[in-house]
Amino acid sequence: MTNPPTADDHDAVDILVSDHREIEAVLVELATRQGTPEHRRHLADVVIAELVRHSVAEEAYVYPIARKALPDGNEIADREIAEHADAERTMQELESTDPSEPRFDELLAQLTSIVRRHVAEEEKELFPRLRAATAREELIEVAARVTAIKKIGPTRPHPGSPDHPPANRLLAPGIGLVDRLRDALSGRPTAMDELRDKHQG
Repeated sequence: MTNPPTADDHDAVDILVSDHREIEAVLVELATRQGTPEHRRHLADVVIAELVRHSVAEEAYVYPIARKALPDGNEIADREIAEHADAERTMQELESTDPSEPRFDELLAQLTSIVRRHVAEEEKELFPRLRAATAREELIEVAARVTAIKKIGPTRPHPGSPDHPPANRLLAPGIGLVDRLRDALSGRPTAMDELRDKHQG
């Protein structure tokens, strides 16, 4: 009889797919257009923070593996990074748009479309190929790095910041610190549990 998988058995792909599911759940809630403008602002802020952290982790640790392990890895990684940049520009505009404005829902629809296309490409093409071409031990080791950079990385879109190692790995903690200070001062929620706490308290 085999033991059930533990958190230690999770590889980088497991973590990123879990991110996809959490982000999708909030995007679905936002699409209903229910709740106060404040609640919708908080939902959007959490989605933005989760997407930024997720993108930074992929660009720092996952796409470099794709470049190394897959014959067309450079092409795939470059395409995914271009999609991240597209999403960041939309998120930057969404961040400064009031939820009561029609533009807010237009930007949300645009972001949702970019995210869903990106997720489908990764889950149908990139992730299965990465698992087939990479030792499981390496993906488990990368999972720890992905988790670590998500804790210290940026929570706001920075379209002009570097998206290739080593510059992105070196700058992410500093940018993340500034973002977290701004978040704390403004009371901006940046994680799923913060959002729940804010609306239960």
